[in-house]
Amino acid sequence: MNTEQFFLGDSETQIPSRWRQSFPAGRFGGLSDLQSLNLDGWDGLLWISCADSEWETKLKEVRLKIPSAKVVVLSDAPQEQQGLLALDGGARGYTHSHAIVEVFQEVALVVQHGGLWVGPELLQRLVGATFSAISKRLPQQRSMSVSDVWAGLSSREAQVARLVVDGRSNKEVADRLFISERTVKAHLGVVFDKLGVRDRLQLALRLVASQSPDASLGELRAREAT
Repeated sequence: MNTEQFFLGDSETQIPSRWRQSFPAGRFGGLSDLQSLNLDGWDGLLWISCADSEWETKLKEVRLKIPSAKVVVLSDAPQEQQGLLALDGGARGYTHSHAIVEVFQEVALVVQHGGLWVGPELLQRLVGATFSAISKRLPQQRSMSVSDVWAGLSSREAQVARLVVDGRSNKEVADRLFISERTVKAHLGVVFDKLGVRDRLQLALRLVASQSPDASLGELRAREAT
């Protein structure tokens, strides 16, 4: 991975060992060390730990000094409220401090390419809140182009998509439709491919102005049993 990785901290900051393994060339330093970077248009990733009592202040300063920087916040014990604070402060990612190497690298890849990385519970809340808020704001605006998006999905794919953007987890979708979680993941992958989105939040924004096709759960259950 060629993107520059910079862990923001001080002399008391403990850098996760797996972060070091994930980014051997990663740099470490304080706010003053950021001046050594070419801040104009810098497109690297900054990592901040919630173990730092001043992490929120540092996040704000980073966003002011380097508007182009993408920030990932790490937590030893991820919590929904803390994650919301991180995102509200401008972070593009929020994950566990002791994630495995593959996860750290995947987080960096997703965030660097414009995606959002958060835990499943927080993601479900964001999806549900986004869908509800925008739907209430635009209750009567239904464009034909968005309706065509639904037309490109099968009845099962549309049902899965609707439940997902309502903030349901894969397990909840599976229970509601009487199918397995594996089947839900398969349908969701197809939906993402068809609509050209990367995650559930993008899916919610893509479909927010449309109405899902009506499909009875009894009919879906009968089809699954055949």
